[in-house]
Amino acid sequence: MSVTAIGRAFFKFRGTRVVTCPENHQPVAVRVSAMRSTESLRLGSCTRWPEKEGCDEACVRQIEESPEATLVRAIATDWYTAKKCVVCHAPIAKIVWHERPPAVLAPDGTSREWKDVAPQDLPAVLATHQPVCWKCHVTESFRREHAPLVVERPRPVEPERTLEPSVNVY
Repeated sequence: MSVTAIGRAFFKFRGTRVVTCPENHQPVAVRVSAMRSTESLRLGSCTRWPEKEGCDEACVRQIEESPEATLVRAIATDWYTAKKCVVCHAPIAKIVWHERPPAVLAPDGTSREWKDVAPQDLPAVLATHQPVCWKCHVTESFRREHAPLVVERPRPVEPERTLEPSVNVY
């Protein structure tokens, strides 16, 4: 394998991925470590290891068939597409993972960042949680963690606008 081909493979297959374990049919997080040959990959880590280390790594086929679709960041990004924040109802903006990643709101009302979601839990989280924008996550986290410092101020109620009947004079 040429150095160029190895470099391309590295960039194509790097990152944490979520696949379905062929043995127990549950989601697992894996990382690819190296190419066995020009055709197949080898795992560097799996959330079922060390107990199941030495398995036949049949899950690698899922990565080879859909490298992008198994990547954790791609799965999460796709999930946020066309969604609105459940708190402020603003559309989730383009995600900048290293600056202001969106969060998820759990059924218990707490929000958490993606770094706090185990990759193998991703399918369950996406099925049970709701999208939260970065600003609302920071605000709600502060409110939850520092409740004595938060002062609630009711928003002023805007007076209802009544429309006067229009009179058409011809």
